[in-house]
Amino acid sequence: MFKISVEQGEIEQLPLGSFPGEIKVIDKPGLDYERAILYLRRQKVLGFDTESRPTFSPGEHGHGVALLQLSGPQKAFLFRVQLLGMRRSLCNILSNEKIVKVGAASGDDVRGLQRLHGFTPAGFVDLQKIAWEWGIRDKSVKKLSANILGCRISKAQQLSNWEAQVLSPAQCRYAATDAWVCREMYLKLLDSEKNPLTPEEMLPPTERLAHEQAVARKEANIAAEKARAHTSKRRKSRHKKKKTDDKDHIEEGQG
Repeated sequence: MFKISVEQGEIEQLPLGSFPGEIKVIDKPGLDYERAILYLRRQKVLGFDTESRPTFSPGEHGHGVALLQLSGPQKAFLFRVQLLGMRRSLCNILSNEKIVKVGAASGDDVRGLQRLHGFTPAGFVDLQKIAWEWGIRDKSVKKLSANILGCRISKAQQLSNWEAQVLSPAQCRYAATDAWVCREMYLKLLDSEKNPLTPEEMLPPTERLAHEQAVARKEANIAAEKARAHTSKRRKSRHKKKKTDDKDHIEEGQG
């Protein structure tokens, strides 16, 4: 059973997790590209992610997807799609419903890739949309990996330049890990018993507190209303009894 959520302090105490296999950067068609496609086609489950050059100025336009990461258990491939393009064989993998592609917020990543070249996505799993079935409210890859795999994922390269002429070893390790860890989390979830969150547990802490306070106020109002109704009923009963007693006294006096 997993935690509903993990705190930053807990994450910092965990061992660092990193992709342990071979990482290959693909920036042009050729033998390396064909070998990558062949390997990926043979996988039943792939880790999936994308990277884009970050924007730092309020008026700066967002940059398109620069990197597509697809990872199997032993190999991770980093496709520099701004240089390579979204080739048909690569799109076919993303459209193959028999190959599961696991990511986090994967819908946004897919839409970014579709701007480069149209394709029909199939076989995608978004961890952010299914984690609640195992009792997890966390959404970020960092928190999810800490919760599910018990490891800490470095985000130091997240805001680096993904359009650099040459990607650094640290960038490659980060990109490969982000895809691979999604695959590993999915497989761990499938091997674990489900324990779905209740609707109240799915709310963020501030919203959940507001919800609990609203429920408490509602229950208090209902209780107060019942108390007022009970008091009113007792008053009416006493008033009716008094009128009956007064009538009896009058009749006795007349008698």
